[in-house]
Amino acid sequence: MNTESMYTALGITPAVHRFGEEVLAGLRARFDEIDRVAEYNQCKVIGAMQKNRVDATHFAATTGYGYNDAGRDNLERVYADCFHTEAALVRPQITCGTHALTVALSANLLPGDTLLSPVGAPYDTLEEVIGIRPSACSLKEYGVHYRQVDLLPDYGFDYPAIEQALRGGVKLVTIQRSKGYATRPTFSVQQIGELIAFCKRIDPNVICMVDNCYGEFVETIEPSDLGADMIVGSLIKNPGGGLAPIGGPPRPRRPLRLPSERPRPRAGGRREPRAHAGVLSGLLPRADRDGRRAQGRGVRGERLRAAGLSLHPERDGDAPRHHPVRGARLAGAHGCLLQGHSGGRARGQLCRPHPLDHAGLRFGGHHGRRRVRAGLVH
Repeated sequence: MNTESMYTALGITPAVHRFGEEVLAGLRARFDEIDRVAEYNQCKVIGAMQKNRVDATHFAATTGYGYNDAGRDNLERVYADCFHTEAALVRPQITCGTHALTVALSANLLPGDTLLSPVGAPYDTLEEVIGIRPSACSLKEYGVHYRQVDLLPDYGFDYPAIEQALRGGVKLVTIQRSKGYATRPTFSVQQIGELIAFCKRIDPNVICMVDNCYGEFVETIEPSDLGADMIVGSLIKNPGGGLAPIGGPPRPRRPLRLPSERPRPRAGGRREPRAHAGVLSGLLPRADRDGRRAQGRGVRGERLRAAGLSLHPERDGDAPRHHPVRGARLAGAHGCLLQGHSGGRARGQLCRPHPLDHAGLRFGGHHGRRRVRAGLVH
């Protein structure tokens, strides 16, 4: 039995198999570049683990207040070395990227401080955190001011407007690397470094924080290599390796307040106890898995493009990629179902995709329409 007959047995016709092989051939040069970046980053992770002498004892759990938790402490040293920062806070008690961003902002902004976004509106889920949309316990409610400088029509930075905003007094600049659900391109690390350098020239004391969600290990350098004071990500995405069920790590490059350093009651002592062994296990294969995911995304994108869907960017090899997400404009619920059925799955074969509201996210900016995601129902 050959490979094609195996695919036929799985319900994939010879015509579809041949089409897939043609797509793979057209993406070969792009795949080679992805492999090069993944290999470099894999060596970086292995080097950090070797430097910190990771062994079996670091995967053991502890109980109680979490004092002298060697596994947790070494995990954070490994993350700090991977991203070339002075410290890291990598905890499963931080539930997601939005939570990590919230605690990082709250730890470094006091009443009367000003937060600036020089890259336009932040991700939808941060609107209530900041207070753009009225919300209890938002930064705005606690007296933190917010300024925003929109991008230029060509998606470049509006440097004159940013300079004017900075000269008005800003404590922290937040830069969202990912395009999120917007149609703008994702910023490269080099672009972010240039923006940070500009902000530092205007105000050397301003804190530059980068929302690095989805950006880890996509390039061979990170924003912390080019001047970011703190980068924040999510273990559910790139750096968790698919093994971390929860969590988001802030990583400061210079002495800043970590969330656990605020004098307030909290469970588990000064820093929350016990990082799961899965977080450390997930970091090791992460760079390689990110590469495989990027390659799979390229194949899926070409299939959807051939089906007539509008993609952003249009072709996977059109420009350097700085982000693992590629946008597809779907035709409402029908498009959602089309995407859900566009590829075979090793699990969930007894389920079919069904459009559901996605809490906290919206279509059409502030026009009140809800985003739709695919949910599985039996």
